[in-house]
Amino acid sequence: MKTGIDMVEMANKILEDNKSKADYIVDTRLLEMEAYKTNITLKMLDSGGVDKIEPMDINGIAHGQIGSRLNIPAAYYNKMLTSNPGLLAENVNTWFRQEPAQRMIRTVSGTARAFLSNRYRRIDNHEIFEAVYPVLRKMEGARFESCHLTDKRMYIKVVNTRLETEVSVGDIVQAGVIISNSEVGHGSVNVQPLIMRLVCMNGMIVNDAATKKNHLGRVNTGDENYQLYSDETLAADDHAFLLKIKDTVEAAVSETRFNQVVDLMREAAGAKITSKDIPAVVKLASKDFKLNENEENGVLNQFILDNNFTLYGLSNAVTRYSQDVDCYDRATELESIGYDILNMGRKRWNYLNQAA
Repeated sequence: MKTGIDMVEMANKILEDNKSKADYIVDTRLLEMEAYKTNITLKMLDSGGVDKIEPMDINGIAHGQIGSRLNIPAAYYNKMLTSNPGLLAENVNTWFRQEPAQRMIRTVSGTARAFLSNRYRRIDNHEIFEAVYPVLRKMEGARFESCHLTDKRMYIKVVNTRLETEVSVGDIVQAGVIISNSEVGHGSVNVQPLIMRLVCMNGMIVNDAATKKNHLGRVNTGDENYQLYSDETLAADDHAFLLKIKDTVEAAVSETRFNQVVDLMREAAGAKITSKDIPAVVKLASKDFKLNENEENGVLNQFILDNNFTLYGLSNAVTRYSQDVDCYDRATELESIGYDILNMGRKRWNYLNQAA
């Protein structure tokens, strides 16, 4: 499993970020992108054209969401961003005015970090953290395996060292749970079972047993002050969901669910590759699960190195390779893909063997 930051560091970062966050609902006709040499900022104006707040820097996520909202192709948007910022600002400002809409702008420390629908329901990292941390602290045998905050998501990965078994002799796995959330429109709140394989410290995320909460709620409208302040209390449905998260965290590391996944692993360990063309099998699987060329080569090298030419071995090659990926978000996605491969089923696995 890819190493992140420790829990104390992440908790401090969440609290620090929470103090410098601000959210705004604004009509796009009162937004203006401004370019000065290579620097681009986003201005929020009143009806008289006067700045309501200091011009904001724009991070990569917000740039991508602005381009997507305005139907500007990503390649062209990025070319303008790097080669002709003035042209980008002209394009964006034109479409802000010609296709007006109420949008939510999420900021941290004066930087626009997300450009979202005005129906976006804010369920923030500190709310999730405050709900699950006491539960995890009380869990006997819990070990915080890997935690991280990226621009896109928060991740908490915890292993229950008291719940373990062998897939085969010497191949020990332990149960765990992953809690994740995005504040910037890159996915729902998720609570999912996690399996840790101790022989090489691989993590595998069980995708078909997730509890989710989408960030979709009532329409927010901007007032004269533009800024959205945090609610005094959570909306009833979100409050109920946070209570549910506490129960789900405990259920995610239940012995019954753990044994179901272990049985799947044992079955996959008997699904051998009949083709001698191992690279072709990996290539077909990579196409199925959308691995890029570098990832495909990395998985192939790990597959050969492990010398376990079964469905279980291919799954482990993916999760082991995830540790070598620089991006924590992508590494976590690969941990999920490892389970998808494991759960592929004999019919599809046999087809890949025959097609290779």
